[in-house]
Amino acid sequence: MRLLFINPNSTEAMTESIAETARAATPEHEVLGWTNHAGPPAIQGPADGEAAVVGVIDLLPKAKAQGVDCIVIACFDDTGLAEIRMAAHCPVIGIGQAAFHMAALLGHRFSVVTTLPISVPVIEENIASYGFETLCARVRPSNLPVLEVEEAAPPAMARLAEELAFAGAEDGISAVVLGCAGMAALVPRLSQGTPLVLIDGVAAAARLALPLAQMAGRV
Repeated sequence: MRLLFINPNSTEAMTESIAETARAATPEHEVLGWTNHAGPPAIQGPADGEAAVVGVIDLLPKAKAQGVDCIVIACFDDTGLAEIRMAAHCPVIGIGQAAFHMAALLGHRFSVVTTLPISVPVIEENIASYGFETLCARVRPSNLPVLEVEEAAPPAMARLAEELAFAGAEDGISAVVLGCAGMAALVPRLSQGTPLVLIDGVAAAARLALPLAQMAGRV
C-alpha cells in the first residue's frame, strides 16, 4: 500500500516527524509525507484551517498520478476533510477522526489534550459530528502553540504532562487522545508519566488506512 500523509500546514519539520511516526506504525507499507507549502505555518483555529484547504486540494492530482491508495489529513482538526474526501480518487481519513475511532474501538472513554483554546470548538464540533460525544469527557487546551509542542522543549513537555495528570484526576477516563499532529513523536516520553492510554492520531490513521484501502478496492 502507498499511504500519503498530507500536512496542511507549511512546517516541513512537522511533516517529517509525522511521516516517521507513520512509518514506525506501519513499516510494511510505503509512507509518503507531503507539506502544503501554501498553508499557514501552523493551524490554530478555523481561520487557519480554511486558509489551508485549497493548497491541500491542489496536491490531489499529484497523489492520483503517483498511485496513492489512501490519504491522511495530518492535522488534528481534520482540516478540509469533507471537501478533500469528495475530490480525492481514494479513501481519505483525518488523524482526529482516526484517533476517536481507535479510542472507541478499544473501548475507552477519553479526553482530548490539545494546544490552544481557539482549537477547542473545532475539535468539539468534529467529535459531535462523528458521534463520539458520549465517549469524550472533555477537550482540554494545554495553552501551548502548535510549534511549541513540535519543539518539545522541557517546559512544553512539563505542561503536557501536567494536563494529562489533570485529565486523569478529573475526567473519569481511561485514555487521552493527543490533539495535535506535533504530539505524535512525543508518545513514548509522555506515556512514561501517566497510567492513561495515549492515542495518537497519526499512528491510528496509519493502522486504519489498510482496511480502508482494501474496502475501496485499492489494494
